[in-house]
Amino acid sequence: MAAVAQISPYHFTRLFKQAMGLTPRQYVIRCRIETAKRLLAKWELSITEISDRLGFTSHSHFTTFFRKHTGITPTAYRRGL
Repeated sequence: MAAVAQISPYHFTRLFKQAMGLTPRQYVIRCRIETAKRLLAKWELSITEISDRLGFTSHSHFTTFFRKHTGITPTAYRRGL
């Protein structure tokens, strides 16, 4: 993204954080988690299918990532809906 804006990655990150309140990485993580939550509400999709759609290498990688950022597993989140 910095290259497209023709600025250094450091400067881009500073400007992005100033504008959005998050680093670009934190923003992408937040987007992935919010997308996962929306997809988990669709019971016709398995957790494995959701992890594939979001680009995780495995179901367990997705579960670890989701739990780290939400405090609960995708299955627990889905049951709580």
